[in-house]
Amino acid sequence: MDLAFTKEEQAFREEVRQFFRDNVPPETRRKMVEGRHLSKDEMVTWWRILNKKGWGVSHWPKEYGGTGWTAVQHYIFNEELQAHPAPQPLAFGVSMVGPVIYTFGNEEQKKKYLPRIANVDDWWCQGFSEPGSGSDLASLKTKAERRGDKWIINGQKTWTTLAQHADMIFCLCRTDNNAKKQMGISFIVFSMKSKGVTVRPIQTIDGGHEVNEVFFDDVEVPIENLIGEENKGWDYAKFLLGNERTGIARVGVSKERIRRIKDLASKVEAGGKPIIQDPAFREKLAACEIELKALELTQLRVVADEGKHGKGKPNPASSVLKIKGSEIQQTTTELLMEVIGPFAAPYDVHGDDGSNEAMDWTAQIAPSYFNNRKVSIYGGSNEIQRNIIAKAVLGL
Repeated sequence: MDLAFTKEEQAFREEVRQFFRDNVPPETRRKMVEGRHLSKDEMVTWWRILNKKGWGVSHWPKEYGGTGWTAVQHYIFNEELQAHPAPQPLAFGVSMVGPVIYTFGNEEQKKKYLPRIANVDDWWCQGFSEPGSGSDLASLKTKAERRGDKWIINGQKTWTTLAQHADMIFCLCRTDNNAKKQMGISFIVFSMKSKGVTVRPIQTIDGGHEVNEVFFDDVEVPIENLIGEENKGWDYAKFLLGNERTGIARVGVSKERIRRIKDLASKVEAGGKPIIQDPAFREKLAACEIELKALELTQLRVVADEGKHGKGKPNPASSVLKIKGSEIQQTTTELLMEVIGPFAAPYDVHGDDGSNEAMDWTAQIAPSYFNNRKVSIYGGSNEIQRNIIAKAVLGL
């Protein structure tokens, strides 16, 4: 298998890189580099710049607004986007519900939702996890009962990322209590403005408001908001999560963080010399870089194998990417914490809204470290991913 990039692919990389240099708002990039949170307006502004260029839903089929790029071009685009860095398109719409709709939805649903997803006219959130159903997602209890031409939805979701901004939610609901637990689930979409929907914030360990609890009390949803077939939602969820886990590798993000570690470690001193000169630190940094290179090569192999597993079936290797990608992301934040040492302690969690421009450059490193403890859990915990690999790849 030849994993080298062709001259055409290298030229494409430079085109993408130049577009990001010219079009990512400087303040947006600064916040991304420093690990600060962006406002909703900042994110939407950038995503619409991407969509105007025709790159907002680059991996979608051309008939729905996609680019027709090869798998390698998609890989290059995502790597450069993460490394610049710039905000990735809203994953809940572009990478999750969008592909489910154009793969399993009907024509009316495609016409209604896909253009709005591409232009971020609707901000989507994901209604999967529940207080008692995280990695064991098939045990979910949120119920959708059919009454006439409506679904009546009752239940609770948790860890719902950025639900405070959301206009729409795609939700897994139990529609058959008598079936095997994986077989009685349906995939339903509806407005977050619906009567009976309540969003309650959860403050995370880094002091931010990124995730939420969402409650459904007799929420009325039109029957036509069911995506695909009734009781087939588990299949659509597996399709969706395969896409999510591939993206979770975030090779470009880790590359950019490695660059920042080297830069800061060459400036911060310990024992009268820059930390980058400490042999023990250099050994840990080198080990992380080696792991990252192995992850990158694994992701390239997954890219080369794209499409070989059949429609709607994720590559089992996406679980490998999820495990190693999340571990490397956590390691890079640990190395940054080691670089700044005692300066990690007095951080201001309120500085990421731009209200305190005098904040020290170390301010967001500690919150980022704490926030990244979650990456080995979301998208299916790493323990569950190992079980998937054992079953799908090793046959155990």
